[in-house]
Amino acid sequence: MHFNKNFCMILIIFQKLMKMATMRVKLNFFKQDMFFWLLRSYLFHGPRLFVAGWKDGEGQGRGRGGFRDGFRGGFRGGFRDGCFLVFFPNCPASTADKPDQEAGENAGPKVVYVPPPPPEEESSIFSHYATGINFDKYDDILVDVSGSNPPKAIMTFDEAGLCESLRKNVTKSGYVKPTPVQKHGIPIISAGRDLMACAQTGSGKTAAFLLPILQRLMADGVAASKFSEVQEPEAIIVAPTRELINQIYLEARKFAYGTCVRPVVVYGGINTGYTIREVLKGCNILCGTPGRLLDIIGRGKVGLSKLRYLVLDEADRMLDMGFEPDMRKLVGSPGMPSKEDRQTLMFSATYPEDIQRMAADFLKVDYIFLAVGVVGGACSDVEQTIVQVDQYSKRDQLLELLRSTGNERTMVFVETKRSADFIATFLCQEKLSTTSIHGDREQREREKALSDFRTGQCPVLVATSVAARGLDIEQVQHVVNFDLPSSIDEYVHRIGRTGRCGNIGRAVSFFNPESDTPLARSLVKVLSGAQQEVPKWLEEIAFSAHGTTGFNPRGKVFASTDTRKGGSFKMDEPPQASAPSPAAAADDEEWE
Repeated sequence: MHFNKNFCMILIIFQKLMKMATMRVKLNFFKQDMFFWLLRSYLFHGPRLFVAGWKDGEGQGRGRGGFRDGFRGGFRGGFRDGCFLVFFPNCPASTADKPDQEAGENAGPKVVYVPPPPPEEESSIFSHYATGINFDKYDDILVDVSGSNPPKAIMTFDEAGLCESLRKNVTKSGYVKPTPVQKHGIPIISAGRDLMACAQTGSGKTAAFLLPILQRLMADGVAASKFSEVQEPEAIIVAPTRELINQIYLEARKFAYGTCVRPVVVYGGINTGYTIREVLKGCNILCGTPGRLLDIIGRGKVGLSKLRYLVLDEADRMLDMGFEPDMRKLVGSPGMPSKEDRQTLMFSATYPEDIQRMAADFLKVDYIFLAVGVVGGACSDVEQTIVQVDQYSKRDQLLELLRSTGNERTMVFVETKRSADFIATFLCQEKLSTTSIHGDREQREREKALSDFRTGQCPVLVATSVAARGLDIEQVQHVVNFDLPSSIDEYVHRIGRTGRCGNIGRAVSFFNPESDTPLARSLVKVLSGAQQEVPKWLEEIAFSAHGTTGFNPRGKVFASTDTRKGGSFKMDEPPQASAPSPAAAADDEEWE
């Protein structure tokens, strides 16, 4: 076999890396796997895979810095582009997300991807999964409504005053009776009040705002116009991720089926020309991620003079340090009605106190605050288990866990994009069909990954925060936190991917005392509030880390409390814990 100088260079690089790694941590399994990966990749691909990536790496300097940065740019590119498809056909072929080049810009390639059209068959549009055995327990969930003169709750959808076509669509969707957030949210929105709603994951928040909005538009005879070069939507719905906003759009499309109201969705990663053409076909409800919404508005394709409703889903994320500037730019756009002249609705499973204060800038003074559920918003239908494990035992623990669950649909959450690809590859190598989703994957790859997971072709999905919020995937029986997040709010959103609509789910979290101790106290409170067993060792860690002052793990309170009451519940994280650490955020997601 002929080994040319390029391959020799790769072996030298590999040798240097391993020498450096062994001086710091125990990576024996990593050495073995990576050596065979390098050898096999070279045999299948030749030196191009590595050398081109190395030369195109971020670092071109000499010495230690150049080696480190060059490795990051070149090796990661080769790893993602090469090994998955060749050696593990079921693995994700993850590539660096190319810039979403818009017309008129010079940097980066133009995005040409056009998503497949959504289904037109009625059976596909109204496909749904059954509610679980615990759905009736929703009636026992505590609800707190604050604000002046809140409207009376409804008990059935018949009391919501829905028009005939909308009521039929609700029935076709399998909705039998409203959930608590719908019982209170629908009449509040129908009465024209601004709303900040905090409800546990999987509790029907999307329908709570879509149904009253659609009812008002249908009652007023609103219809989409195909003849205007500037569309004037009556409602704008904003969400932080492509996957979530597309899911909301499909729900809006379902409820608007057979009516004159036309929803449209806009987000990054797809061809801009295609997006504009879809908008210009007529748009009453515009669903979008912040960046693409601002782009479409900035191009003059969307006007705001007729806007009645502004909805922020996952509002805590929409108002945190990552999206707040975009949201302020959106509400400050030319033509945007003031908060006194529009209805603003915010929904999430968590509302840290600082986010509530910020949200007041977008809401009328007399907004209604609706809190549904218990501590941290964790659902009691999710069986939560915390396992103490060190960092270097996590991989074997995960493998043992997945093999014991058979073909259960499982989401595995990690903190970084690199970890998502590495763990997905490892599981495929162990003959477990796995795919991954994160911000560096191109849009077509993200959609394919979700499709493979939904259909069961790949029953394991390794994900970063891009999939943690809002996604409603049928029959997710199991969630694994391979890496615990830095924020208790993010933990709540992650485990909320299972145990939805009264179905039973399980969540297992790997707790590494070296890195996860700051989260211990909040974990104890979340577990206690959801009537889950709290490991004795976790209580001891929480007690020793924070002392005895104010530590009452068994107390039951709402996930969030209206700050206007002056006695809001405060999580035990530092203020900055509600957002990812800068390092994690930089390595994790480009949300749009």
